Amino acid sequence: MIIGIDTSDDAGVYRLNESTALIHTVDFFTPVVDDPYYFGQIAAANALSDVYAMGGKPLTAMNIICYPAKDGDLETLARILIGGAEKVQEAGAVIIGGHSVEDREPKYGLAVTGIAHPDRIVANNTARPGNKLILTKALGTGVITTALKANLVSEELLKDVIAQMATLNAKAAEAMMEVGPDACTDITGFGLLGHTFEMAKASNVALTIYSKEVPLIKGVVELASMGLLPGGAHANRCYLADNVSFGPDVPLAVQDLMFDPQTSGGLLISIAPEKADILMDKLLAAGVHQARLIGEVTEGRGGKIEVV
Repeated sequence: MIIGIDTSDDAGVYRLNESTALIHTVDFFTPVVDDPYYFGQIAAANALSDVYAMGGKPLTAMNIICYPAKDGDLETLARILIGGAEKVQEAGAVIIGGHSVEDREPKYGLAVTGIAHPDRIVANNTARPGNKLILTKALGTGVITTALKANLVSEELLKDVIAQMATLNAKAAEAMMEVGPDACTDITGFGLLGHTFEMAKASNVALTIYSKEVPLIKGVVELASMGLLPGGAHANRCYLADNVSFGPDVPLAVQDLMFDPQTSGGLLISIAPEKADILMDKLLAAGVHQARLIGEVTEGRGGKIEVV
């Protein structure tokens, strides 16, 4: 075993031989959108993301399904599975099976196995002082899906957010591996600050986040200002209270969005400063247009994050 649970990394890694390491991850959740097909796509993209964050290539996936099959609505289940299967196919991987259980509340996701060279695994515990931090997707999906339940999201905004959540991190990962990162993690349920904290603590470094550079979904600040925050955002803020400080000019709504749990969020890449511009150019050329340089790694107490 190369990587286990010690550093709260995105996936486990097992060295098979001198040239091959297997990357193992699993993720599933309840629907975040009403359309079953897009729910399947989003859940699959979210699960596949952990392999990309480790610098790997997805190979196989197994469906994880909790569904009220006794109610007889198997068409909805089929749409979920079709959405997930098409996203796995887009990733160049194959679904080889899965498991299902009867459950009143639908849940769907994947157990994914990927592959990489053992010397090319990208972990979350190797960020170095002086590194720049690049984020590849905008924040705010948790707030948007919460506002959706209150019918406060326009069709245009919902369409854009679904497209973002269903977008694989494949192109971002490919650009990252071409340039050579020092560390990486993907941003999901613990929010931007939760996952940056894991990176900082595991690497025994501190981080500075430039709040004005963090990409945010259009219109999400207004929704956050209305208090439309998921419960996970409050839990993340409480958990990180002793490790995160905010400058006086960071608006409360922007602070909240940094704790917002993300679904199928972007990659947070820690990279040497001389490579940062090269990576940004490659990301933009690959169509990862939301990518921004949002901070830097500094010396200091491991896990300390300052947002300015």
